[in-house]
This record gives sequence, structure tokens and C-alpha cells, in this order.
Amino acid sequence: MGVVEDARYDGVDRRPWGKFDRATLRVYSLLFHLIDVGAVAGVLWDQFLTPSQRKVISTGLNVPQERARSLVCFLAAMHDIGKLIPHFQSCEPLAHVRLGEDLLADTGPVVHVPHARASMHVGLQLLGELGFAVGGNDSPAVRAAQCLGGHHGRFLQLDVDGAASVQRVEATLGGPAWQDLRRRYARLLWYLFGVDAAPGRVSVEAAVLITGVTMVADRVASQRRYWVPNADTPSFGAAEHYSRARRQAEEEVERLGLARFALEHIPFTTAHPGLEEPNALQRSVMEELPRLVAERGSGIAVVTDAMGTGKSVAALEMSRIFNEHCGSQGVMWLLPATTAADQAYEVLDGYVRAHQPEYAPVTLVHHHSDLNEAYTGRRLSPADATVVDGPPDDPFTDDQDEPPADDESEYGPGAAGPDRWLRGRDNALLAQYTVSTTDQAQMAVLPVRHSALRMLALSGKTVVVDEAHALDPFSQLQLLRLLQWLGAVKCPVVLLSATMPASTATELVQAYLSGAGRTGLNGVSFAPGYPGWLFADAATATAHRMPGPAQDEQRAAQRRTARIRARPVIYRPRGQAGRAVEEGERLAVIADVLQPVVRDGGCAAVVCATVADAQDTYGHLRRTWTGSPGDLVLVHGRVRGRRRQSTLGDLRRQLGPTGPRPARRVFVTTSLLDVSLDIDVDLMVSDLASVARLLQRLGRLGRFTHLWSAGERRPLWWDGQNSPTLTVLHPVNSRGATALPPGWGTLEPAVALHETARLLPALEKEPLVVPDDVQPLVEQVHGVTSGFAAETTRLRQMAAAHQSRTGRQEQLSAAHLVPPAKRVSSLADLHRQHLTTAQAATRPGVLPRRLLPCHRSADGTLTFDAAGLLPLPDQEHFSPRHLRSILEHSLPVPAAWVARSSARHQPPASWKQHPLLADVVLLPTEAVTHEGEHRFGQHCLRMDEELGLQHRKQQ
Repeated sequence: MGVVEDARYDGVDRRPWGKFDRATLRVYSLLFHLIDVGAVAGVLWDQFLTPSQRKVISTGLNVPQERARSLVCFLAAMHDIGKLIPHFQSCEPLAHVRLGEDLLADTGPVVHVPHARASMHVGLQLLGELGFAVGGNDSPAVRAAQCLGGHHGRFLQLDVDGAASVQRVEATLGGPAWQDLRRRYARLLWYLFGVDAAPGRVSVEAAVLITGVTMVADRVASQRRYWVPNADTPSFGAAEHYSRARRQAEEEVERLGLARFALEHIPFTTAHPGLEEPNALQRSVMEELPRLVAERGSGIAVVTDAMGTGKSVAALEMSRIFNEHCGSQGVMWLLPATTAADQAYEVLDGYVRAHQPEYAPVTLVHHHSDLNEAYTGRRLSPADATVVDGPPDDPFTDDQDEPPADDESEYGPGAAGPDRWLRGRDNALLAQYTVSTTDQAQMAVLPVRHSALRMLALSGKTVVVDEAHALDPFSQLQLLRLLQWLGAVKCPVVLLSATMPASTATELVQAYLSGAGRTGLNGVSFAPGYPGWLFADAATATAHRMPGPAQDEQRAAQRRTARIRARPVIYRPRGQAGRAVEEGERLAVIADVLQPVVRDGGCAAVVCATVADAQDTYGHLRRTWTGSPGDLVLVHGRVRGRRRQSTLGDLRRQLGPTGPRPARRVFVTTSLLDVSLDIDVDLMVSDLASVARLLQRLGRLGRFTHLWSAGERRPLWWDGQNSPTLTVLHPVNSRGATALPPGWGTLEPAVALHETARLLPALEKEPLVVPDDVQPLVEQVHGVTSGFAAETTRLRQMAAAHQSRTGRQEQLSAAHLVPPAKRVSSLADLHRQHLTTAQAATRPGVLPRRLLPCHRSADGTLTFDAAGLLPLPDQEHFSPRHLRSILEHSLPVPAAWVARSSARHQPPASWKQHPLLADVVLLPTEAVTHEGEHRFGQHCLRMDEELGLQHRKQQ
């Protein structure tokens, strides 16, 4: 029979199964599932992929876009051809008995081969017969076969002369009848999807994006609500089913919000409510960048300006321009911290809503997004419906958006593995407008499962990397690799920073351009100037900078002064309550500096180096506080999730540009302030930090003065003419030399802190002029031309130690990174290591565990509250309400702190099967002993309801 006959109702054998539902015993034809996925891939090509992504794929296949679409549909449909083997077909006895006698008789030895690997092995031979050239790792047949094998998340190594050879396939994956049916299926799919010839090449970038499309299409078509009703419809032939599948795919892609949409062009003031007109930098972007991008195409932009001067608005305008001219659609906004992402989500959501689209989903993706009140109107995780909500009353309408984790568990809802919860969240990355923490994007260049889907999600949008300076060497190297890949797929990028050294800006831009194929850039500077912007196009690597007159105008408009005052202090923890704090101690100086606020009102921030310092400081201030208890606030990362979110939300509302500013408010915090809060305070006290961090903190001091009338919302003691003051606490020893406390060793490089301390006397002499003085100070401490390394022998030693530590971090980071696209031979190079998303480190030493403080009653019952009225849920299935309660009461801690947990720290057994709860560690307060401190090896933890989690390490 030919393919035309096979496509008819009485054509090719449709009895081999691809899906089986244990709840209803429904069987779905493998052939129909293959057609479904190919049809969805076609709709994704039309409605989800952006013009820039389609161009990358067609260029990578060296064929016109119409032919590229057919090839993508065909390869997506072929993803499960490896299910047509004796092992998979025998996995479910009730479906196995449906097979024809010819297949049953020709089974031979049943060899266990996961169907993803089987798809790659049998696919190689089938693709070769269809005209794909078979050769080395970069040959079209090998790469296309690896796309088939990679649809479950990891690219596999293909041994052409070994396991994938014709002899091994015939010996292990079924006899001639099986081979013939696989061949007929492949040729039928080739015919249905209109492929006329095999491509002459398959680039790495095209292969990654094609695999990402296949993953998404498979998730869409594998929903039970999608295929189970089809199993009950009258039988169709392949051609008739394909016609029906295309209509169903169009409806489903639109229902899931995957279809791209365009935002209408609206006036600047409408798109950015609250702004009367663009500032000089924003106006320069809007006037100059459209011409440059229209002429040169995609590239990378850098924006540097002082804190609170509208860089986010400039980034959104750049994104709009890139999307109009580069074939990208949407925004992926990356930030280093969850609280900063929460704030950016409201900005991006407001920007999209201002355009009044009919339907425009904006997603928030980070580990605590479910605690964001602005984002909790949806399921905790779309892929976890069967786990979160329990078995649905209607088995055909659940929202299980992807197949289970086990390669062979393709039949009905099963238990989710511990790694599955993040796979549910990576669906959210596919939305056209997304705010995410940077680590979610970094995993696109780590050997984790479904990294190709993450690259697909990133590549079709303009990627905005906010606070690009805020990463340590470990994470910075991952960002550099990510930029290389984004350059390779011609994805426009915008970098934002208030305190970025010129050397860092140049390194980041060069990484992007090297990925785009531009080399020989050593010695070329890509520093934008301060304040200013730069655009480097991927086509020629030419740097286009903000015009000088506009830069001068921006500098003049934003110019303000601030004072930095250094106070030498003796660092001594409060220790036992009741100890007298002596004059000159850190705690005494803080209390003294805050006296104007205590006496006459105003808003102040105390920024501490560590959580322990913040707890100590708050405890000391609380002892002598005479105002309202609510006017003294403690906020840091070691409190329960709901309390942290609530406190940060209150601060942003009350101390924001239009908030109901309180008469008096002092909040004690940590580095959360550096990238998380768009607020204004009248007075600030900070522990010693690097110049870059001090400048970030300075940006919250008198931040909105230019928006308010003279004296409006300011306390009586405010002296705007004499400049607001940042008091820096300089820890010294008895000789007056800088003496960093032991607990500060891992915060920032000691050499940067010492160099900043050396600069403090000079900074006190004259007010600091922002933005004029910002970049020179940053370069002096953080730039490659900084001279601190030669100051003294001690500083040289510290510089050497910092460089050694940086080298170790970069080496560790590089050990996990995937290679740049141009250095990939076999696609398996992208998954040489098998990391899960839980194991992949995006920061050095940070593999957090979730800690749940709770209470244990005398009879052993575990409850959230001391009164015993709110028991911890212990059941087979968790509702969203139960799940959210657990997350709201928990907090993340370093895995090392709870590595040596005992049986009393284990959660209920039912939690072990839930992806969000599998790694939870309990911290119970015993009702009998009232003992709240727990020892985990050297680490002792205790939850204080007011101070938060307290940690000490025993020697």
C-alpha cells in the first residue's frame, strides 16, 4: 500500500496504543497521538513562534519557512515513534491485547528500552530512508534523531554504529512486522505534513528550538482533557483525523494563552501612567533607537543611570522598539531577587494592561510567586492539578498539561516525582509577558531537564536583565553563557544597572556578540557612559551610544546631592538580653543616629550586613522604643513567607511615591533593600558595604524629592538644602583600623569592603553628586583600573584571596554549564550531566530547603499554631488552600543547615509524593518541653515569632 491508501479509514494499522487512561480504561491510538502532536506543532509555528524564531529555524535547516514549518510538524509528530516497540506496547496488558496477530507473533525478545531513546534509535534509520544524511554528530539525521530522543527533556548520545545500528534495532526493537509498521507510520506523517525533501543541515540552534516546540506540543496534546474524548469518537482514517486535529489544536493553543498578540501603539503617558513626559534618556531611546534597529537588526542594549530615574521605563520602550523591528514579541524581565521580581511584575502587568488588550496573560515565575497576592488568582501549578486537587470528578476535563515524569508512565495520572513541580512552572515561562528571577533563565544553559523549553521561552521575546551588576562571579559566568546563546538565536537583550563597571558592561556585551558570531572584539569598549545607553547590533558589532547633548540633559535633570557620613563603631553583638550597650558600640551609634526620627518623626531605614545583625539591632531598638509598636519593623528573608510578603508590600505601599506616608516608621532590614524596594526614606543607616551597594542604598534616600513640593511629606528636621545623609557604620578595632566581623566573610569580597572603608574619609568632605560621581566611584572600587591591589601588602593579599575565590566559583560554575552553541557537536553535549532543577546551582553554595516551623502537641499532633487549632494537612491529595497554607508558613534555608535532620523533623509521609513538599523539613516546638531550638549537626535553629529564624553554629 502507498501513503494515500494508508491515510484512509481501512489503511494502516491503528491499533498500537500511545495513551491509556487507567481511570476509564480508554485506549488512544499511537498514530492519532503522533498526528495530534504534529498538528499542535503546526499551530504553535503559526501562532506561538515569533518571526525571529521561525527565521532561526528555517536558517538552521537551510530551507524556506514554509518547508521549515512542515519539517517541524513532521519531527514533532515523530517524537513518540519509539512507542511502536514490543517493550512499550506490553506495558499495559489491556491495551496490549488489541495489537494485531502479526505484531504479537513478531515480538521476539522484549528488551527494555525507554521510548524516548527508542524514538532516537529507530528514528535514525527512518530519517535516513527519507533522505536525511547520516554521518557524524552534526549530520542532519543524527541531530534530527536526537531531537526525537530529547522530547522528554534531555538530549541523548546517539551511537550510530552501536545501539542505533540497523542490526541492533532489528534485534531489540521488534521484528520485520514492527519495522515495516514504523516505516509506514513515518512515511504517512511525511505525507500528511507536506514534507517534500529532507534538509541539508540541522543547526544546533534550530535543533534546540525544534525540540522545545515538540515538548510544548506534546504537553498540549497529552492533556487528558485533550485526548480522552477523542478516544470515544467514531474511528477515522489518518487523513480525516488530521483534519480534525488541526481544528482542535487551534482551539487549544488559544485556550491555553499561547497565541501571540500585538499591543497597539499608544501614547507614552498612557503606556506609563504617572509620567507626564519621557525624561532625556527615555526620549533619546525613543528618537534614536528605532532607526538604528531598523537599519542594523537585533542586538544588545545597555542602560545605566542613577537609582529611581526610570530605567525600567526605558527598558520597556526598548523592548517595544525591538519587538517592532526584530521579529520578537513580548518581554522576559529577569531580576536577581524574588521581591524585586514581585515589584517588576506589577510594573509589567500595568504596562500591558494600559494597552487594553482583550487577553494578555502576564506571568510571574520564581519559587515564591504563589505567595504574591497580585498573582494568586490562578492554580499553584498548572501541571500539578491531579496532585493538588485530587482526582477530578470529570476525568476528561482536568488540567494535566504534561505527561508524568517517568518515561514509560504515559498512561493516565500518576504520582508526580519530586522534580515535577518546577516542570509545571516552566510552562509559565512560555507566556508572552513574563517576570522571572534570573535563575530560572540561567537553567536554560545548565544541563537540566527541559532546558530546551526554557530556551524556546526566552528566545522569542526581548530579554531584560535588570540589576545586571548584582551577580557574583559564579552566577555572572552563567549569565555570560546565557547571553552567548541569546546572541546565537538573535534574541534582543536589554541590560539595566545603576552601578555597573565599564569592564562588566563590555564583558556582557562581548559575550552576546560572540554568540552572534562576531569575533575579534578584544580591546573594544562597550561602556555606555553614565548616565546613558548603548546599542550594539549583532550584525556588525558596532556600538551606538546615546548622543552627548541628551546625556548632558539627563545628567543635569537628575543631579542631586547626598552626604555620606562615616561613624567608626565597635562591632559587638548584644548577646544576652539585658547587657548594657556601651558608647561607641555599633548598636549605640545606630540608636543615636535615629534620634531625630524617634523624637520628631520621619521614615528611616537601618540596613544590616546579616540577618543575625538585623535581629540583634531590632531587639536592641525594641528595648528602648517609645513610639507605637507598629512603627518599628523588622524585615528579612528568614521569616515565614506570608509575613515577609505582607511586610514588604506594606513598606512599598506606605513609602512609595504616592503612598500614605506614615508620620514615623523605622524598618530594620538586610540587603533586601538593594534590589527590592522602590521606596523613599528620610534617613538611612547602613553597615559597611561595597561602594556599589552603598550607592544602591543611597538611591532610596530622598528618592522622590523631585516628585514632591518642597517640604511635602518630610519631617520638620529634614534639611533638603544640606542634602540627605547616609550614615555608614565603619567597624574598627582598638587601633582604629578596619575590623570586619567574622560573620561578614561570605557577603562581599573583603578587599572591596576595605577599599570602600579607605574611601570614606574622602567621601565625607564634600556632598556626593548623583549621577556625576557614581561611575568614577564604581570604577575606583570595582573596575579593572582600581588601584587598591597595590596599596598595602595586606590589601594585595586580600585581592589575591578574592581572585582565588572568584576563580574557584567560576570553575565550579563552568563545570555545570552547557557549551556555547558554536562549540556543540553532538546535542548530547547539552546534557552530559544529569542535573535536576533542584540540584542545579545558580548561586554558589545555594541549594535551599524549605523549613516549616510548627508545633507538636502532647499527643504528637502537628499544628501550625501553638493553640493546636490548625493541624498540618496529612492526606493523599492537597487542595490549593492547604498547599498555600504550608508555603505561607515556611521559609527557605541553606540545605547545609538541615542536612543532619532526624525523624522528628520529617513531614507526614503523604508529603513525600508531592513535588512542592517532598523536601520540607519540620522545626516543631514541643508542647511538653516547650523546647524550640533544634540541633542539626553543628547548626542550631530556633524560630522566634518576632525576630524570625535564629541560627547559630557550634564549633
